[in-house]
Amino acid sequence: MAKAYFKEKGVVYTEFDVAENMEKRQEMIKRSGQMGVPVIVIGNDILVGFNEEKVSGLLGL
Repeated sequence: MAKAYFKEKGVVYTEFDVAENMEKRQEMIKRSGQMGVPVIVIGNDILVGFNEEKVSGLLGL
C-alpha cells in the first residue's frame, strides 16, 4: 500500500529490504522499537505501518 501511494503521489523514497539487509534491520529496530514493516521515516517522524492520513499530513499532501 505504501509503495503504491508513494508512486501515485510522485513521492521519491528509498526502500530497504530488512529481510536481506541485517544492518538496516538493526537500524529499523533501534529507531522504531519494532520489527513490523513498513517503517516509514519522514523527517524526524517514524511511522510503523502505513497510515495514509498521517503520511499525507507529514508530507503536506
